[in-house]
Amino acid sequence: MAKQVHIRLDDAVYEALADYTDGTNSSVQDSVSSAIIQFLQQQNRNEVPADADFTFIDLFAGIGGMRLAYESAGGHCVYSNEWNKYSQQTYFANFGEQPDGDITKVDENTIPDHDILVAGFPCQPFSIAGVSKKQSLGRATGFEDKTQGTLFFDICRILKAKRPKAFMLENVKNLCSHDRGRTFKVITESLDELDYEVFYQVLDGQNFVPQHRERILIVGFDRRRYGKNIKFDFNITPADPKPVMRDILEKNVDDKYTLSDKLWDYLQGYAAKHKAAGNGFGYGIADPDGVSRTLSARYHKDGSEILIAQKGKNPRRLTPRECARLQGFPEDFKIPVSDTQAYRQFGNSVVVPLMANVASLVCAKMNEMDRVTAKKTEAKEEMSKPVKSVGQVVPVKKGHPAREAVGV
Repeated sequence: MAKQVHIRLDDAVYEALADYTDGTNSSVQDSVSSAIIQFLQQQNRNEVPADADFTFIDLFAGIGGMRLAYESAGGHCVYSNEWNKYSQQTYFANFGEQPDGDITKVDENTIPDHDILVAGFPCQPFSIAGVSKKQSLGRATGFEDKTQGTLFFDICRILKAKRPKAFMLENVKNLCSHDRGRTFKVITESLDELDYEVFYQVLDGQNFVPQHRERILIVGFDRRRYGKNIKFDFNITPADPKPVMRDILEKNVDDKYTLSDKLWDYLQGYAAKHKAAGNGFGYGIADPDGVSRTLSARYHKDGSEILIAQKGKNPRRLTPRECARLQGFPEDFKIPVSDTQAYRQFGNSVVVPLMANVASLVCAKMNEMDRVTAKKTEAKEEMSKPVKSVGQVVPVKKGHPAREAVGV
């Protein structure tokens, strides 16, 4: 719950604040809150812990699902970015830091050095107008031409400037077919141009949580550092036993999550209408001993994709805590926002244990290649050292037998 604080400001400070809020189209409350958070972060900023296995940055961070995954693999987050103010609120409540805002306005050179770049970027089509014009003139095109104006471009410019050892990107499974395949083609070509060896696979979250949630993961390793002979497999280790819906349900649920008669009648009528037309649209009652449909950001509207049956009552929505569990978030994960915002946030987030499993694979591969690279470097250094002399030829006077002094 938000608390109120009353502060006194000198006239000059107040006028400067008023000018700032007018210029940025933000409220006084948001501006002051943001300033206080930045001050606290500056005061609490510390060095990378000695026991951290690697460093990473968290882009398009949402509420920190990917951060949890990479922290569980031994990483330390040195930078985060997320534009949504409600997601920033949840992120701050759980990690003690507020992510940077608009990524398009961030100078890539100011981002701390890091080993792994992590991002769950939005799916956007790429404009080919500028590319087509250059090609018609016989000019070469690069990722800047192909990706300009999209948020994926910001990932590329950071990769180019900071050259992390590896990256992991997450997106909806339809990324491969988006814009008739052109979007994915531009993405893989751009990453290849940046000299990263790229691997990708669609994975289903139901291997770790009771939810059918397919997402594409794109992993890349720096060829300039590790060479071209890189192999990587998404050999995940599914949870055993496999979780079911019953495992994530709360025992005592407030009646406010039960659908009203009006909404329930509407959903049944809507489903019947589409069933008659031969379509599969409609609500979904989750099997307690099975898995649910995919939780989406629109869940706050009516909860129709995942409903829980109740004896003698209309079905109910999942609670925000149940949504957190459905995505594999820990029980102590704080939910400081309204139900509406919480549904949006968890619907946009990732299956944490799946991401953690892949994160461990990425880190294991990176460590393996680091060891190989270190041995090669050590061998080269050894070969380049001058050979120590074990003997010295002593000049011999003419007519005398040759003599050799050994060990001089």
